[in-house]
Amino acid sequence: MERVYNFSPGPGVLPEEVLARVREEIPNWHGSGMSVMEMSHRGKAFQSIIEQTEADLRDILGISQDYRILFLQGGGNLQFSMVPLNLLGVKRTADYVDTGYWTARAMDDARQYCRVNVAASSADTGFTSAPAQDQWRLDPRAAYVHYVANDTATGVEFHWTPRCGDVPLVADMSSNILSRPVDVEHFGLIYACAQKNLGIAGLTIVIIRDDLLGRALPITPRMLNYKLHAEKGSMYNTPPTFAIYVAGLVLKWLKNSGGLRAMEQRHAAMSSLVYDFLDSSSLFRNSVQKSDRSRINLPFTLRGPGLEDRFIRHMEERGLVNLHGNLGLGFRASMYNAMPIEGPRRLVEAMREFEKMHG
Repeated sequence: MERVYNFSPGPGVLPEEVLARVREEIPNWHGSGMSVMEMSHRGKAFQSIIEQTEADLRDILGISQDYRILFLQGGGNLQFSMVPLNLLGVKRTADYVDTGYWTARAMDDARQYCRVNVAASSADTGFTSAPAQDQWRLDPRAAYVHYVANDTATGVEFHWTPRCGDVPLVADMSSNILSRPVDVEHFGLIYACAQKNLGIAGLTIVIIRDDLLGRALPITPRMLNYKLHAEKGSMYNTPPTFAIYVAGLVLKWLKNSGGLRAMEQRHAAMSSLVYDFLDSSSLFRNSVQKSDRSRINLPFTLRGPGLEDRFIRHMEERGLVNLHGNLGLGFRASMYNAMPIEGPRRLVEAMREFEKMHG
């Protein structure tokens, strides 16, 4: 069977060059006589892999030595607890900017440890926009300010970096990290699960400023303490070795593909193809405010009821898969770094065909 165009919100599509490299190296990595899946995480071979992966990530994002890079597990969901456990210190309040599904999940976990101040929310628009900075009501006593840079469920993306004064800014960049340049120096902490733009499921990247280490609450389990992981070089326990290896290959592919500027242009082109069609369609629509539309996760609905199952079958017959929306609501086309431009082209062609049949 030919490869399909995979619009899954995660795990997402991988570069074919990376898949080919993995297939080649699985039995015998660089003449070691064993697979990466078999080698000791403390041995020289794997140490060279994790060190190069960190070096490439620092190079691509311009991460200074004032920040530690941690290779962890547990996904964004575990970070929802690790962030307050590690950053609250002596403070008892944290600011959250609410843009929908994933912020709600993060706030629910944070409320176990502190008072959550909803500094801004787009609930009044049905989470179809990003609250403008002048609407934010920040607490100067807050331990940090948390926001989701791109919500995969609502299709809302911040196309600007918030300013929070001296309060550390925390960003969940799980779905848009490495999709465009970003100034890491504006952030206290960035976290991102890998299975969208960085590789495969099982790895979570945390980029944390040095001065934020050592603030963990006394109740913090050792496995959830950033400082301990930083001191041990992400080796406090066995790290997700194969996922780190794949992330390293993806980073090499990204550098060879033109870097973050090229990814930014790629996402602008891919998302414009789909949004231009949606805005002119009589059958499909996207409800997100144009200035805040995600370039990565594009939700849409059908104006006419009763066509959902027909639409999914129509798309799958054409090799366009995983277009179901969040929690079964509507549809969503997720297009991460490795999605070829032919993907959204084929998507629009098939949607236009479906519209002629049912519009």
